[in-house]
Amino acid sequence: MESLKEKVVLQVDEIKNDIFEVADEIHRNPELGNQEFKASKLLREKIANYGFTVKDVEGLPTAFIATKKGTKPGPTIALLAEYDALPQIGHACGHNLIAAASFGAAAALGKLGNDLVGEVMLVGSPAEETDGAKVLLVEKGIFRDVDAAMMVHPGNKTTAYSTSLAMEAIEFTYTGKAAHAAAAPHMGINALDAVIMLFNGINALRQQLKSDVRIHGIITEGGKAPNIIPDRAVARFYVRAKEKGYMLKVKEKVIACAKGAELATGAKLSYKNFELPFDNLITNKTMADMFKHNLKELGVSDISDEEEGIGSTDMGNVSQVVPAIHPHIAIAERNVAPHSIEFCQAAGSSRGKEAALLSAKAMAMLAVELAVKPELLQKAKQEFTKATSPSL
Repeated sequence: MESLKEKVVLQVDEIKNDIFEVADEIHRNPELGNQEFKASKLLREKIANYGFTVKDVEGLPTAFIATKKGTKPGPTIALLAEYDALPQIGHACGHNLIAAASFGAAAALGKLGNDLVGEVMLVGSPAEETDGAKVLLVEKGIFRDVDAAMMVHPGNKTTAYSTSLAMEAIEFTYTGKAAHAAAAPHMGINALDAVIMLFNGINALRQQLKSDVRIHGIITEGGKAPNIIPDRAVARFYVRAKEKGYMLKVKEKVIACAKGAELATGAKLSYKNFELPFDNLITNKTMADMFKHNLKELGVSDISDEEEGIGSTDMGNVSQVVPAIHPHIAIAERNVAPHSIEFCQAAGSSRGKEAALLSAKAMAMLAVELAVKPELLQKAKQEFTKATSPSL
């Protein structure tokens, strides 16, 4: 097995120009979620050059599934590529590097030829920052026959173990009645007052919630002019918590606050999800341990302990149906925050590209281990079953 791991690492080095090109091209051409046509086309063409069969995903024009089977039977290992950018500040979450690393690992495994065991799958996953295409990919059964899944996310520190918060995205709309705000305020129903009461209600709710809960929102519509009673007001909120079950309980409390504002003001309430819900991430420790060991073999010594995630990712949904990991590799100093201009610059730097190369190597090594050592894969699956089984 060690010789095969060494071989796949050499394969990554041999194709590093392609890996760097993917990182650079996607970084130079940032595209928002579900609009990543250039990035998707680039990745499809690049991976096809390594003998992969590329297929579309119905209903998701910028998603794709690329597969290559080995000559020997074995597990199916999925490598997930993200490539959407953030509004205005581009690849400030480093998704260009995620795409490059997963592409690199898949291509290197594909180059093993007769030594390839099982099947390699590169999954093009759009819109992680917004609507989370992995949620739909899970629902479409893309991971039904997958044995393990992985991706690596850029960060400001390196860690093999990470978690994320379950999340729901809720839009509240209040409909009131317009009237002259000075001459006839008594004839109006103020929808904006209802939104403000909603914010105040949620603020009062916070002290009764667990410390891992995050509720944050914005007002997207709040009236047209100061002298007109607003007849329509809209607010959008993210509701997050460490565990999905508790997050859903918090969601109902937030909705109760919204209904209270409706009752108090008379403005009619409606609400809906404006993005798909994300499950919390379950990191498979068996796989994460092997990934960490591979990083050490590759010369990485500065590896942090488990990171308690306070963000959310649609990789959480994948981790609920298949053993999965979502480690982080440092591309910036610890005082550089993701979703910042500085992090965007790091994602386009030589350090960022070297991190993508390192990530590709560590993932390819892990894929080899899972394929040729059935007992490791079995251990990962047993852990997954225990972690996802309902508590008695």
